Amino acid sequence: MPSPSGPPAGPRPVARPRTPAGRARAASAALEAVYAGRCALVHDGPLQLLVATVLSAQTTDQRVNQVTPRLFDRYRTAQAYADASPADLEPLIRSAGFFRAKSRTLVQLGQALACRHRGEVPQDIDQLTRLPGVGRKTANVVLGVGFGIPGLAVDTHVTRLANLLGLVRTRDPVAIEAQVTAMLPARAWTGFGLRLIEHGRRVCIANRPRCPLCPMAGWCPSSTTVRGRRAVAGVVARRGARPRG
Repeated sequence: MPSPSGPPAGPRPVARPRTPAGRARAASAALEAVYAGRCALVHDGPLQLLVATVLSAQTTDQRVNQVTPRLFDRYRTAQAYADASPADLEPLIRSAGFFRAKSRTLVQLGQALACRHRGEVPQDIDQLTRLPGVGRKTANVVLGVGFGIPGLAVDTHVTRLANLLGLVRTRDPVAIEAQVTAMLPARAWTGFGLRLIEHGRRVCIANRPRCPLCPMAGWCPSSTTVRGRRAVAGVVARRGARPRG
């Protein structure tokens, strides 16, 4: 067989996705190449993950990771939280913010787990969302990270990026979850949500996005890189000239 006359072909350029589903698949692949898709909350088992996720409301994962070692060392079972009083918990989680409300929630959460689920964290989203302080975002984190059951956790980062990427046109978390999960295989849901969160924190930062560093800048409909190219193309077309280079 004759050898090829030219240099070996390089990788084919990825076609620009034209539909929300295409953008979801492209975004999933692009982010998977950059981020590990791990939960930032340090935990050992579903109960610790559930408690840490409840504590993460209105504060950073880094802050939660600073307060949970002492908490987890002292409270190791759902029954231990059930038997505690909010006053016992408050000094341990004070720096996590809203510590009085969160302390009450943790006691109620422990009581609900002990009474309804024999101290075990349920593996069902409906049962999880019936627990005190647990919404769909928290439930999906626990299912996906704690049990390996696919779920898309929709927080403010996921809401913002799903709209910026043109995957959805809504800020309703339940609608975003339903629409985005319909575009991807179930095995990708958990990792995609975690990677969107990490990308929102590191690169696609609200009010100051770092689009030149984004692996999706070439096709993201909200990218300043894309908008800049379109603006230049528009000026060139109006002037009847060709861009240099």
